Amino acid sequence: MSTEPEKVAAQPEAAAPATTTTSISEEELLASYPQINEPNGQTGYTCNLTDDQQVKLKQFREELTAAGFTDRLDDASLLRFLRARKFDVAKAKEMFEDCEKWRKDFGTNTVLTDFHYTEKPLVAKLYPQYYHKTDKDGRPVYFEELGRVNLTEMLKMTTQDRMLKNLVWEYESFTKFRLPACSRQRGSLVETSCTIMDLKGISISTVSQVIAYVREASTIGQNYYPERMGKFYCINAPFGFSTAFRLFKPFLDPVTVSKIHILGSSYKKELLKQIPAENLPVKFGGSSDVTDDELYLNDDGPWRDPKFIGPEGEAPRAFSTK
Repeated sequence: MSTEPEKVAAQPEAAAPATTTTSISEEELLASYPQINEPNGQTGYTCNLTDDQQVKLKQFREELTAAGFTDRLDDASLLRFLRARKFDVAKAKEMFEDCEKWRKDFGTNTVLTDFHYTEKPLVAKLYPQYYHKTDKDGRPVYFEELGRVNLTEMLKMTTQDRMLKNLVWEYESFTKFRLPACSRQRGSLVETSCTIMDLKGISISTVSQVIAYVREASTIGQNYYPERMGKFYCINAPFGFSTAFRLFKPFLDPVTVSKIHILGSSYKKELLKQIPAENLPVKFGGSSDVTDDELYLNDDGPWRDPKFIGPEGEAPRAFSTK
């Protein structure tokens, strides 16, 4: 991990960050949106469990309850850990316990109110990462423009630790605000995202700059937010990238591989198969006419629509745009 600068650069003036994360119980939140997935042809989901999977789900919950755990024991949450460990209850329990320890040590349970990424308007231009609307399956669409990273300039105004804190902040907002709103809009449980990773302009220099951050970020996603990837599109992939990916495919889980699509510069047709044109920014071949600043900071989606916002309230912002 990179060394923090002695002093973070002055941050943009802004009103106090929105932190109105309504205090409701986990039970109230879960009861406010659908808990059954749409049928997807696979077992291991709330919509389709085999008899053996039902037995293991029951065993998993009983073991965690006996160990003193009380939160995140709903079917969908436990099934994500079980799927991540191929329904091996012992391994899933170990993963769950490690996750809960990390949440306590990292401060995850209170990050939405404790952390304010007030430098985001500046950082966003140097490492664009943002959500914008939903795909055809009702998932939040997350964009990351990796090819535009300028870590040297970023570290003049933030630190890698704060970048990772923001990543966790976004995961928690995704879990507690984006997904419930998307589930209400869809009428069924939505628990994954659709990711667009833009590699336009990527270079060895860029990769070397962010490899430490990406490694840490990947560890957090895989170990503590399992089974959150629905679709993953890598666009503007440079020459040879697809070949390299094919070499690694035999070592990857087939289910994971089926979610990943490596595309070159002719990606528009494939993206529009998954994302409605009106939800895809013009810059990526759709008809959603928004500026870069609006994309980076507006966080537009069902989680901003009063029709789909539940007892949790509107999704918070790490800073205020007003």
